[in-house]
Amino acid sequence: MAKTKSAYFCQSCGYESPKWLGKCPSCNQWNTFVEEVIDKGALHVPTWKSSSGTQRLNKPSKVEQIEATTEERTLTSDAELDRVLGGGLVAGSVILIGGEPGIGKSTLMLQLALNMPNKRILYISGEESEQQIKMRAERITNSPKADCYILTETATQNIFKQIEQLEPEIVIVDSIQTLHSAHIESTPGSVSQVRECTAELLRFAKETATPVFLIGHITKDGAIAGPKILEHMVDTVLQFEGDRHHIYRILRSIKNRFGATAELGIYAMQGNGLREVSNPSEILLSQRDEELSGITIGATLEGARPMLIETQALVSISAYGTPQRSATGFDIRRMNMLLAVLEKKCGFRLGVKDVFLNIAGGIKVEDPAIDLAIMAAIISSHEDISISSKICFAAEVGLSGEIRAVNRIEQRIAEAEKLGFEKIVVSNYNLKGVDRAKFKIQLITVSKIEEVFALLFG
Repeated sequence: MAKTKSAYFCQSCGYESPKWLGKCPSCNQWNTFVEEVIDKGALHVPTWKSSSGTQRLNKPSKVEQIEATTEERTLTSDAELDRVLGGGLVAGSVILIGGEPGIGKSTLMLQLALNMPNKRILYISGEESEQQIKMRAERITNSPKADCYILTETATQNIFKQIEQLEPEIVIVDSIQTLHSAHIESTPGSVSQVRECTAELLRFAKETATPVFLIGHITKDGAIAGPKILEHMVDTVLQFEGDRHHIYRILRSIKNRFGATAELGIYAMQGNGLREVSNPSEILLSQRDEELSGITIGATLEGARPMLIETQALVSISAYGTPQRSATGFDIRRMNMLLAVLEKKCGFRLGVKDVFLNIAGGIKVEDPAIDLAIMAAIISSHEDISISSKICFAAEVGLSGEIRAVNRIEQRIAEAEKLGFEKIVVSNYNLKGVDRAKFKIQLITVSKIEEVFALLFG
């Protein structure tokens, strides 16, 4: 009878210990160790074998002797996904997609599988039945023409048997936390199971040059569930973000061995699936018939993509003893810092007022270049004076009230000009080396916050 051995694994980072520990020495988390049984008696035979049946022996080579080949990329039917991946799918790459429950990860992957008619795609689901996937496929497209196969299975041994028979060109796994290997006796979703199943799929992808998509769950803290080594093993890690109460979704690259992590894709969730948003600025800007106070437009960058977003602020007399501060889509601590600058440098008495801030469209902004737009919106609401919808802002504000320069100013100016804005307010330190002649939009340069409000409000 085969001997078994148990070990304790940290559910946060995957650290292994022969005995239970209260605090993980790797990630310093408390009470995260769980006992898992590992089969050490039987000989571990890989569940995936190359079709040739022979094992290639790798030998060391000098750098100058290695032939440099260009990466062959396969374009998908999703332009936003291709942009985030760096230009398309790389053969043999393993891509991990994480996101909140119900955000649209499975819809995105099924939509990809149904819209690639020239590729044989295997969609493996461990969470839904074939009938459920069929219902979702009919909702996404009425007449699927893709060469897409559905497999509802969780055992990796059975999965690889079907892969050897079908020989798919792309494999999608929904999700990695539902798979289990017979060589590990722990439950699906445990650290050892996730690590072992990912290693088997990684071995398959590299030996057959087949791209593999893995859908991953996330924890309540927003991190991808499972050991941290899971993110190190794969080639690309994508994060699908967005507010479930809004229609917009953002696909962001956290790690990419074959491209930059500065790109992002934007989608709109609709009844028939996810729709690509090629120009998000036009959607994020509301169409209003009259000028309203408390609304300004800021030029921000999401990754390497310039966007113009609408900033809404409401300042009112506090009805309670303690003034309220609320921010949606923006860091409330930074908002409090900007309010302190307004009181100190501009003399606005906001300490007894309620201040509410909202970034339109349900997106979250971390770019400091939106500081000036937020401050202008707050004062516009405080004074009840509207700001022209043809003016946008792109500048960071420092603690001493100075207007600081931001990066990629030419991209922000070009985006504002493309959308028909007449003026843009920037820092005067930002235009060194910028050719003003190539822009038709009027560039207003300021150096202090006092100059901005004297210019806007007289």
